[in-house]
Amino acid sequence: MTNETSTEDIVMKDMGPEVDITEKAMAGHAGPTTAESVLATRSMSVYYGNFRAVSDISLNFTPNEITALIGPSGCGKSTVLRSLNRMNDLIPTARTEGEVLYHGENIYADHVDPVVVRRTIGMVFQKPNPFPKSIYENIAWGAKINGFKGSKAELQDLVEDALRNAALWDEVKDKLNDSGYSLSGGQQQRLCIARAIATKPDVILMDEPCSALDPIATLRIEELMLELKRNYSIIIVTHNMQQAARVSDKTAFFNVKLGEDGMRTGHLIEFSETDQLFTSPKEKDTEDYITGRFG
Repeated sequence: MTNETSTEDIVMKDMGPEVDITEKAMAGHAGPTTAESVLATRSMSVYYGNFRAVSDISLNFTPNEITALIGPSGCGKSTVLRSLNRMNDLIPTARTEGEVLYHGENIYADHVDPVVVRRTIGMVFQKPNPFPKSIYENIAWGAKINGFKGSKAELQDLVEDALRNAALWDEVKDKLNDSGYSLSGGQQQRLCIARAIATKPDVILMDEPCSALDPIATLRIEELMLELKRNYSIIIVTHNMQQAARVSDKTAFFNVKLGEDGMRTGHLIEFSETDQLFTSPKEKDTEDYITGRFG
């Protein structure tokens, strides 16, 4: 979809003012939700102008799990992912109906600041997009513009912790002043993951984070995701079904349906434990997709 290409560029410009990034920033208006859900959608539909990209999506995302969103091209996986931290707001024609609940709080409520949402629900894009700065400043500058107020020593600790958690510290600790662009593609993606977790989010969204990487770098990112889920909930869009089977705890399968108006709209077809979905799918569309009959 043509609207998708500009989101990464826009978000680099839309850091917003310095605001509180603690839970208090989104507290006070919490509504009921599933006790085990860190994030949930309720009858969510996303539109670009008059075009309904996805319709009536209801999902629960549980803490410390990896959830994979799979399906053929054009089924709305990335649209759903971007709706989970209001990244679609950056597209002028986009609008979202229904609810997205973060710890029971509707992130689309009028009182909620989308900049705060994007700090507590982080995003890693398909293509590595380090800042044109040093490795150190990629983490430090990102933290500072997102509200970090600590001392220089605390900032150094934050940078080291983020790089360690992204399994990158040992590879870059002696060249922190080098440009982020000097790293390999896989290292750049881990740097972007480090930058995302430096703001201490609850949830990390990943939009095909391995699609531009070689198999060795892909394996390292997958290993990292399994390590990170001890502290974060991770939601990943992937076209690689083997990857979904390897790393995810739950999988949601999306497909396109043709409406009465002739428009192609993305729908959630099946959502279950990954092992069940890949070995005993309940829906024929799911079985046809994972066995390669289409897609």
